[in-house]
Amino acid sequence: MNFKIRHIAYFACLLGIYLVMACVKDINFETPKSSCASDLSANFTIWELKALYTDELIRINEDWIIEGYVVSSDVAGNFFGTLHIQDNLVNPTQGLQLEIDLRDSHLFYEVGSKILIKCKGLYLGMGKGVIKLGGVFNAFGNASVGRLPAAIVGQHLFNSCDPLGTIQPKAIDISELDSSMISTLVRLGNMEIVLAQLGQTFAVKEEETIRTLINCEDMELQLLNSGYSDFQANLLPEGNGTITGVLIKDNKDFQLVIRDTSDIAFTDVRCEDLVDEFTSSKIFISELADPDNNTGARFVELFNSDSQPLHLKGWTFRRYTNDNTEVGSTIDLSAFVIDANSTFVISPNASEFETVYGFPPDHGVSTNSPADSNGDDNLELVDPFGTVIDSFGIIGEDGSGTDHEFEDGRAIRNEDISEANPNYTPSEWTIFNDSGGEGTINEPQNAPDDFNPGTR
Repeated sequence: MNFKIRHIAYFACLLGIYLVMACVKDINFETPKSSCASDLSANFTIWELKALYTDELIRINEDWIIEGYVVSSDVAGNFFGTLHIQDNLVNPTQGLQLEIDLRDSHLFYEVGSKILIKCKGLYLGMGKGVIKLGGVFNAFGNASVGRLPAAIVGQHLFNSCDPLGTIQPKAIDISELDSSMISTLVRLGNMEIVLAQLGQTFAVKEEETIRTLINCEDMELQLLNSGYSDFQANLLPEGNGTITGVLIKDNKDFQLVIRDTSDIAFTDVRCEDLVDEFTSSKIFISELADPDNNTGARFVELFNSDSQPLHLKGWTFRRYTNDNTEVGSTIDLSAFVIDANSTFVISPNASEFETVYGFPPDHGVSTNSPADSNGDDNLELVDPFGTVIDSFGIIGEDGSGTDHEFEDGRAIRNEDISEANPNYTPSEWTIFNDSGGEGTINEPQNAPDDFNPGTR
């Protein structure tokens, strides 16, 4: 072919390409949607499939087909490599996490679409407390569920020919969360971001980030956000309201993942700080124990003389060792409630306490704590506001040989005392010891016979 003919052919080729391009209005072709499967029907349920898992990875060899409705979406980049389905559009009973290596999966499997899954050849396993379905991944000889390669996703996941459905999120309270709701769409009301995180973004750039949701009862839930999501740099919302998302789990902790920021409707005023810390003079020290025969059987007993239970949030019990004027150790009582007209027993050696006295203490703490006094220390019960409500001994005075020594013995609050006293008053106590001062009884006490923890 001579030079002239080659140039004519070259320009003809260019003209052909131009004409083809001219016929296309938009060269950004839409990713084709997978066609629906009219010849497939489910013969197994999500619940039945998950029930197969015991403690090891399972390869499914049966021709089981399950169905479910898509509730997750990677349209905003907050989900990656997972697809979550639930068994019903409304009031689901089970959900399932699918591991797939398919980008832009929302173009193939939209939220609300019904999909059918051929399970044969897939793997069922558990990761971080969640049962998952997918391919297999091997690391250092250990097999686990991994992402199903994009090239074979279409061999296992099929769109039903049913019309697109509307997922109705299940309205729940944090206290109602349970593992059957994993991979389902839930909606929680009366929620807000914890105050300390306001002003921060949804996520640190390119890092998976946990933020914290809280309700007006101070119950918390983790909000998991991707550092690659479209809204990563958006500031967290400041109000209170509802939030919708897919419930997942990271071992023992539940987490919520939103599809995009439209899942959050924090349009109400934030909760005021709840006043859930209370003081009371009805809580007091009722017995202190330092048995002569067994230091492991030491304990402290508190008593609530009120007709109502009292939550001890913010309360502490503290010890001044010997003649020290600085606090030596403290017990945080925040997690506990003392019932009406009831005792609360604290032990520095819970197993030994149970062996000696035949029942467990209400709270087990460490040795060298305020519950582990050798009888010459000074003790204080302090309310959430820093006020000393009740005390034993005199701060700055070693108890040895005084009227507040209970070494090798016990100190019992007299039965006629029904309220706390921030000032130590010896007449309110009956004290046994080995060498105490005037007003005490020099008679060492042995466990368990000379003690009655939990009884007043």
